[in-house]
Amino acid sequence: MTDFAAPSPPSPPAAPAARSGPVRIRHRMLWTGFAILLSLAIAAPVVAILVNLTQPAADVWHHLVTTVLPEMLANTALLMLGVGLGAVVIGTGCAWLVTMTEFPGRRWLSWALFLPLAMPSYVTAFVYGDLLQYSGPIQSGLRGLFGWERGEYWFPDLLSLGGAIFLLTFAFYPYVFMLARAAFIDQSVCVLEVGRTLGLGPWTRFRRIALPLARPMIAGGLALVLMETLAEFGAVNWFGVPTFTTAIYRTWFGMGDAIAAAQLAAVLLIFVLAAIMLERASRQARRFHHTSARQRPLPVRPLPPLAAALAMLACGGTVLAGFVAPCGWLLWLAIREGDPSSLGRLAGFTANSFWLASGAALLLVAIAVALAYAQRLAQHRGMNWLIQLSTMGYAVPGSVIAIGVLLPLTYFDHAIDGWLKGFGINAGLLLSGSVIALFYAYLVRFLAVAFNAVDGGLHRIRPSIDHAARVLGATPLGVVRRVHVPMLRGSLLTAAMLVFVDVLKELPATLIVRPFDFDTLAVRVYQLASDERLAEASTGSVIIVAISLIPVIWLHRAVIRSRPGESG
Repeated sequence: MTDFAAPSPPSPPAAPAARSGPVRIRHRMLWTGFAILLSLAIAAPVVAILVNLTQPAADVWHHLVTTVLPEMLANTALLMLGVGLGAVVIGTGCAWLVTMTEFPGRRWLSWALFLPLAMPSYVTAFVYGDLLQYSGPIQSGLRGLFGWERGEYWFPDLLSLGGAIFLLTFAFYPYVFMLARAAFIDQSVCVLEVGRTLGLGPWTRFRRIALPLARPMIAGGLALVLMETLAEFGAVNWFGVPTFTTAIYRTWFGMGDAIAAAQLAAVLLIFVLAAIMLERASRQARRFHHTSARQRPLPVRPLPPLAAALAMLACGGTVLAGFVAPCGWLLWLAIREGDPSSLGRLAGFTANSFWLASGAALLLVAIAVALAYAQRLAQHRGMNWLIQLSTMGYAVPGSVIAIGVLLPLTYFDHAIDGWLKGFGINAGLLLSGSVIALFYAYLVRFLAVAFNAVDGGLHRIRPSIDHAARVLGATPLGVVRRVHVPMLRGSLLTAAMLVFVDVLKELPATLIVRPFDFDTLAVRVYQLASDERLAEASTGSVIIVAISLIPVIWLHRAVIRSRPGESG
């Protein structure tokens, strides 16, 4: 009797072969090496500034210490404290209200709260100065209404430290708002439900669950606010408040001492670097990624009538102070007088601004992803310090960054020109004063904007996802392209929008580094506003705001749709 074996079942398809250990190590080393070279290139202008600490400038420092340095340090510390605290409270509070509660006007306010980013801070300062001065429409209206004369009534003094804190808080809070909103939208419903089952109320769940989970993103937004505050010159100079930044400008242009100015900027960099390292160390071994992959619509809680009115007042008042009032006055000035330039010239300024901002946004987001993932791969203190050094340019005034950028580029141009002259070729300046130099300046100046948004989002992705992708044979580039980029869509769009708007408003670096006869809207607006021709500057300012509305609305919709079931 013959035995017949039963046919064996078909073998399951083989899983993709995992790459060998040496191959994975080689890919990691290549990625890390590329990130190190990139960080060194970006950090070169910052290092050029720091090197000036070794240069002698005793006379200037003695003059600063005995005259303005104590007041300058006090004003800078109070300005950072006031603006940072105000931006965190307003940005985080408004982000939670429009994300987790329901009240009249919530959907409109959820994107309107972004809008102050479109207003250049120095333009906002000029506008509020025009509105609130003694001969302005508000005080004139009060005197006409009540019959008051000079000295018979009290009116807040805008040209003061308090006025600067007020203006910069409403100009910079969107940095915290946008990143906090992205963090709240991406939070886990399961975690909130666990807190609810434990008997925690809405306020307690916000304070003990949602806020700690959003801490990396909020800290990233706060870092942007503080660095933007430190680098601010136009508004604080107009307010007459001496700070570190105004001291840098006055030392450089007033005393003609570039070395002492660079030394002040270097001290500024050291303080910012120490503050960021302190915040990161305070996180210790805490992790902020979600442990659940469930994605359900967030539970939006309707507010009772009184609470809804207060929420609407808080969010609406923020939009009114940060955008509606200054933009409305600019629009009125533009309609009444406006820029006398031809439409062709204004179109040229607009085109230059738009393509510079778009190109810089794409470039900086790509580099931020590369550096953030390299830091995630390396997990080495030296790599962290190098990347932090490459993002320090955001805390330095744009004109100082411009000089720091021109130094290595000029050295490179002279080296190439000297080498080519040996072949009878006169190359001249290849990079200095070119669009490439302008993009380099934007990279050094605004990398922190993109990096903080990307790094904050990357911290919320579980490391086990990376490990699973590597086991399946994915290279570091494959992990970034196929895993991280789709999961970071909201953070990447946030970073791109922030860079786009910042470059659109950027003035000092553009003014110094731009090619000959190459102007942008920001340059045109500042030239007119600094001559106290605010009515003429209003046209360019309104165009900047109008262009910025496009990425604001697009970003709002993309961030909302990044979570299934959300409608804003």
